Amino acid sequence: MTDVAKPDVRPACPLFSSGPTAKRPGFSLEKLETAALGRSHRSAAAKAKLKQAIDRTKEILGLPDDYRVAIVPASDTGAVEMCMWSMLGQRAVDVFAWESFGKDWVTDAVNELKLADCNIHVGDFGVLPPFEQARDDADIVFTWNGTTSGVRVPNADWIKPNPDRVVICDATSAVFAQDMEWEKLDVITYSWQKVLGGEAAHGMLILSPNAVRRLESYKPERPLPKIFRMTKGGKLNEALFEGNTINTPSLLCTEDYLQALDWAEECGGYQGLKARSDRSLEILTDWVAKTDWVEFLCADENVRSNSGITLSIVHPTFAKMDEPAQRDFIKRMMKRLEDEEACFDANGYAKAPPGLRIWCGATVEPDDVAKLTPWLEWTFAEELAAL
Repeated sequence: MTDVAKPDVRPACPLFSSGPTAKRPGFSLEKLETAALGRSHRSAAAKAKLKQAIDRTKEILGLPDDYRVAIVPASDTGAVEMCMWSMLGQRAVDVFAWESFGKDWVTDAVNELKLADCNIHVGDFGVLPPFEQARDDADIVFTWNGTTSGVRVPNADWIKPNPDRVVICDATSAVFAQDMEWEKLDVITYSWQKVLGGEAAHGMLILSPNAVRRLESYKPERPLPKIFRMTKGGKLNEALFEGNTINTPSLLCTEDYLQALDWAEECGGYQGLKARSDRSLEILTDWVAKTDWVEFLCADENVRSNSGITLSIVHPTFAKMDEPAQRDFIKRMMKRLEDEEACFDANGYAKAPPGLRIWCGATVEPDDVAKLTPWLEWTFAEELAAL
């Protein structure tokens, strides 16, 4: 490579972590003074805020009228787990995975739940699994957007409507960033810490009428911990969907989420947020096209994520290194960028192929993505020259 000049303009916000993600533009702790701090989460004031978070989520996302929304423990992971453990086992199950977190649901289905009739379909990093092999009568578990692989499903055409089954979708890095076909999905989960830049530990659970019917008609033989129980006396516990959370929520985090929803509305709702992520992807696509040492991990632009974007280094010198050396090289790149306060936390996921992972959810300014690319060029050139 020729010498690359050190950039003199840094991203205004150099935070590119895939979770927790950068806070929304204009955030400050002082704005959270309206939180119901010190109040019982069962008090009228606190419950009103929790119910507001539920109702506004449904409105901004444009969910069907008969879908229910709840705030649940343990982030997106908790939301997925409580549904897998409460709903699966009545009928056959197909689990689709192509990145690290989707493979966690494979582990649950096979090793923990030990589901009797369970087909597993796993794709390599950067490639979708064979969705055409989904059975029309089987329950389905899949991830809409893979944050560790940079791959998303393009649509839900492969899901055939069947009111007797449930489709569980881990959508934590897709909700508010991508168009989703709600009517094809019975369980949708996400966390505040992704596209809206909220704080961790709270999961959002969205249920269709099909999912409610499953909960009310099927009781698995396995024991269910308290935080997994969504029914009382064989009926859906409606209180959960009115703001009576299973365990104590953070009212500070709730206030932050409500203000993030305010910001989402100011941006034009979820379509406005999606447009911000789409613009960041366009910027990186243009940069990759003219940069000879980097490529997208996901080669197919039709399924490439616009939120968790993964890049592979393809320079011949890098390609000749063994994997530990490649990972060390990228760590040195990240250390150099951190020392310059130009970029934080853009290393690829530890279990993914060595590379870069740049979060481009809506809280990241597209202009900052544009300002990041010269820094990536500079640090790569510096580390290459140091070999």
